[in-house]
Amino acid sequence: MTTDQTASTPAADASATPLTLAEKASLTSGGGDFVTSAVDRAGVPAVTLSDGPHGLRLPKEAGDGGQLDLHSAAPATCYPPAVALGSSWDPELAHRVAAALADEATAHGVRVLLGPGINIKRSPLCGRNFEYFSEDPLLTAELGGAMVRGLQESGVGAALKHYAANNQETDRMRVSADIDERPLREIYLRAFERIVRRDRPWSVMSAYNGVNGVTLSENTRLLTDILRTEWGFDGIVMSDWGAVRDRVAALRAGLDLQMPGTRGRTDAEVVAAVRDGSLDESVLDTAVERLVRFARRATAGDGCPEPRMSVDDHHRLAGEAAERCVVLLKNEDGLLPLSPDAGSVAVIGEPARTPRYQGAGSSQVTPTRLDVPLDALRDRAEGARVAFAPGYALAGTGTAQTPADEDALTEEAVRLAAGSDTVLLFLGLSAQDESEGFDRDHIDLPEDQLRLLEAVVAANPRTVVVLSNGGVVRTDPWHRTVPALVEGWLLGQAGGGALARVLFGDVNPSGKLAETVPLRLEHAPSHLSFPGEEGHVRYGEGVFVGYRGYDAADREVAFPFGHGLSYTTFTYSGLRVTPEEDGSRFSVAVTVANTGSRTGRETVQVYSGGPVGSSVARPPRELRGFASVTLAPGESREVVVRVSREDLAYYSEREGGWRVEGGDYVIAAGASSRDLRLSAEVTVAGDPSRLVLTGRNSLAEWLEHPVGGPLLMKGFAEGRAAAGAEAGPSALENPVLWRFLAGMPLEVIADFPQSPVGPEGVAALVAAAASPGEADTRGAADTRGAADTPGAADTRGAADTPGAPGADEPQA
Repeated sequence: MTTDQTASTPAADASATPLTLAEKASLTSGGGDFVTSAVDRAGVPAVTLSDGPHGLRLPKEAGDGGQLDLHSAAPATCYPPAVALGSSWDPELAHRVAAALADEATAHGVRVLLGPGINIKRSPLCGRNFEYFSEDPLLTAELGGAMVRGLQESGVGAALKHYAANNQETDRMRVSADIDERPLREIYLRAFERIVRRDRPWSVMSAYNGVNGVTLSENTRLLTDILRTEWGFDGIVMSDWGAVRDRVAALRAGLDLQMPGTRGRTDAEVVAAVRDGSLDESVLDTAVERLVRFARRATAGDGCPEPRMSVDDHHRLAGEAAERCVVLLKNEDGLLPLSPDAGSVAVIGEPARTPRYQGAGSSQVTPTRLDVPLDALRDRAEGARVAFAPGYALAGTGTAQTPADEDALTEEAVRLAAGSDTVLLFLGLSAQDESEGFDRDHIDLPEDQLRLLEAVVAANPRTVVVLSNGGVVRTDPWHRTVPALVEGWLLGQAGGGALARVLFGDVNPSGKLAETVPLRLEHAPSHLSFPGEEGHVRYGEGVFVGYRGYDAADREVAFPFGHGLSYTTFTYSGLRVTPEEDGSRFSVAVTVANTGSRTGRETVQVYSGGPVGSSVARPPRELRGFASVTLAPGESREVVVRVSREDLAYYSEREGGWRVEGGDYVIAAGASSRDLRLSAEVTVAGDPSRLVLTGRNSLAEWLEHPVGGPLLMKGFAEGRAAAGAEAGPSALENPVLWRFLAGMPLEVIADFPQSPVGPEGVAALVAAAASPGEADTRGAADTRGAADTPGAADTRGAADTPGAPGADEPQA
């Protein structure tokens, strides 16, 4: 129907009252900055949305500045952003934080929270890395999935974002991420796939960027073919704010909701497209049906008693989360923890007095309160004397700083350091250094901070550096000169108290890095292809993202993925790898013992490597699972991590799907990607090949194929026999000749004058491989060759290639 007359469509049936064409079009765009459209007469309610993966950004009053006003939000609890929460390696904690966010959302009438953000940290330069969990898709999926469950089990929808390959801010609204299929699937889509299949988010937010030349809002392959058809997603797809270029094309591709609203302008475009026949009304009806279902689901709790939200309880949870996120990178000679009565402590660095606790951009939260590290340190110090010097001015505060001002601040800080027993030196980045909307140019600390660091360490070697940053900063070479280094990230509103409790030993740090800290930016695997040029960014590192790339290049790093120290020590023993009966997964068991003097929490990380002789390039190791255990001094406990067989698969573009290679895999358990304490081998059965063979497939690919290999060997044998060749060794026993021919297409080999299989034979082999139960290979023998020719493939030469027939099989 192409008029404004009401009609009985699926969407109309869903809403109980038929909708006009104009009403249906209106539902597919926002009713305001952070609210969907309603059709009151049909009982379709509006849904209130809110920014805030780590806290709500709530406008004080309607119209008080709109979506670009980032500083006038009503108070809400500011939890540690994803950059910090990722270092907790604790899905249960992420679940609890999300449940608390849902309580606050419900109390304020918010039905959907715009998060979590689960994009992969491809480059340390990305200005929005503070809003993402990790460089690893499995860790990202476990933490992001826990947040989705925590929100939705409490009646608030999640908007999983930013789908997909949104890994930079440079040209973010136009750039095309040009990615091969394998890294797209294994790295950039894998967390989305796991969460969509397992945790069923109510909505997914499409990203600004394009993938392989097609903008996400109009990308049928990603929005419909993969997300809905392949993964079974049944929620709505909403756009990022301002990401829609062509509303009608977006609807056709599978985008249900344009955000924010356009005051009816693009609604009219939809109506016109239906009327002129360029948009099938059934496409609009499908989107509206999903939107009606979404609106009713999101508002199902309206009228129920509000949750008993305690601002104090939520602040305590924010503090507990912050404690779990602190990463102790270095601690020589047990400098930490500090004793409460340990003489004099110099606290140097403006972030101790003016903390930066969250990222800059759309996720900014107005906190209900704010713990200041300096105040918390003084409260906790008891008998110790705590004195403060700012050391430097924070960028972006509006305070002009002359060289004389800088010198004076440095001199004051150095005098304080020299006269104190211990120094706590707070360093970090400002909102001017990293934010949504732009990428960083480098990963160094500001120059004035580096000069201050050098001077303070020279004055007092007992210096503890405490970092405050949303993205990785370079620590080399200065981390070699300081005895203790604490990565504090951005810790939310309760981070100041959490830092004091960690530094004084009330809390034993247990955070682990969710991303690698390189020695230099130039070492990052993405360095030469970030952020692209002329509207395209080529993901040239392939699957070798983060630690996968550093490890494959055997490159030294400052601190590896998964690293994090404790005030106690742990040993590992008794590794057991046990396949389960159905073969779908295997359990990795290891006994962890606390060999120190403090209760501590250890996260056991399980990695896989291999198989040996893989047909594709693979990283030396990949995270496959993890589990945490809290142990008292002298206590030991067995920790079990279950690894899915499917997680060992790689994505084969040639075969059009995931494939587990058979062979021996190394399973290792340890405390980081480069601190692997124990390892064992496990033999895994491979998946049958789904490769559809043609004449363009190489000799090696034919021989590796479970159907094509025997057929080709039979064809070779028949061809040699027909040519009168005597039995004996094949020329392919020569390894040089084998390497010469292995990658050559079979149809090219068939054109050699002495090949035992000619062009007609190749056609027969292709037909036989496609229907192995029906065809035979009698047509394969095109008898033009002699016995000892390059085409006369001998299985003894082929045996050195993965999947090739063995040396003791019949000769070709």
